[in-house]
Amino acid sequence: MSATARLGAVVACFVLAVLAPRPAAGILDPVDFLALQAVRRSLEDMPGSAFFDGWDFTADPCGFPGVFCDGDRVAALALGDPRAGSPGLTGRLDPALGRLSMLTELSVVPGRVEGELPASLASCSNLRFLAVSKNLISGRVPDGFGALSNLRTLDVSFNQISGAIPPSIVALPSITNLILCHNQLTGGIPSFPDSSPLLRLDLKHNTLSGGVPSLPAGLQYLSLSANQLTGSVNSVLPRLTRLNFLDLSMNQLEGPIPPSVFALPLSVLLLQRNFFEGPVQPSNDVTIPVVDLSYNRFWGQVSPLLAGVGQLYLNNNRFTGEVPARLVQELVGSGGLQLLYLQHNFLTGIEISPSSSLPSSVSLCLMYNCMVPPVYAPCPIKAGSQNTRPADQCPEWRD
Repeated sequence: MSATARLGAVVACFVLAVLAPRPAAGILDPVDFLALQAVRRSLEDMPGSAFFDGWDFTADPCGFPGVFCDGDRVAALALGDPRAGSPGLTGRLDPALGRLSMLTELSVVPGRVEGELPASLASCSNLRFLAVSKNLISGRVPDGFGALSNLRTLDVSFNQISGAIPPSIVALPSITNLILCHNQLTGGIPSFPDSSPLLRLDLKHNTLSGGVPSLPAGLQYLSLSANQLTGSVNSVLPRLTRLNFLDLSMNQLEGPIPPSVFALPLSVLLLQRNFFEGPVQPSNDVTIPVVDLSYNRFWGQVSPLLAGVGQLYLNNNRFTGEVPARLVQELVGSGGLQLLYLQHNFLTGIEISPSSSLPSSVSLCLMYNCMVPPVYAPCPIKAGSQNTRPADQCPEWRD
């Protein structure tokens, strides 16, 4: 073979070597490569999902659906088709996830992933975002997660997580969103340090008990509804001056509501179905769009300062006296007040002419009070069919 021919053969071999696919393990860190293989073996697509069709380990895993790399390391892992309505995945989360030491984000779309949260994830010291909502994950939140000093969001909502909330979780120095709602958590809510950057705390629909602890002053979203919480919130709420959503409904909380709560920049205030009591006396006009104080033990007169509320639920309490004229004017004039539920109280009158017709866009219910004559207005079915309280329940009638 001539020198020219030999040179051509060498060049051809070099070109083929450059263009030939490289083994995947040579592109991605070998530890991460093996961890992804273990993850793939532990999970399957549910019928109708094709997420793993793109996971071909003869190719570069950094090009797989849901795999995001930084250099030769896996930086983020989004398991399952994120499009709305995707059937999701089934199987378990493999402990090998903990070997992805550069992982910053891990999410699993809603599906039927079961088993426990891998305690090995505590080794992912860079993890900032962990979300596995709406699956069948059980067991406890691992105590070791308290080592995740960079974790900002923990969302394990709508699963079957049980046991207590680890105190180490609420002490995480970077946590801003703690979403553990719709699980089977028990025990008390641990106290948060004053320095916590927490913005959102959602623990609704668990079986948590005890009182509401001291919470970070910067909190903006608080939902503790549908638990078994007791005690007063009189000293807890006034310091939460940045709240824009507050839901403490369906607990066993008691005592008065501080007037300062009505001055918070809230879009929703839900306190229904507790044992709260005392007068409702805001200091200034209330402009919260939705206020629900129903099914409690509030008493005294209805404050005219509530006329600026959009939807006002005061039913099933112990309010007395007349309905303030300002509330009536807002309803009749199609002002900001669109719904006013006052049924099942001890109210004695309302400053509204029987000839006045309410706009079709508003709702007013006054059933089962002490009004003579009773004021008829469309009410929800659950308000019952009795228009007026029995005479022996209305002290004014006995005088």
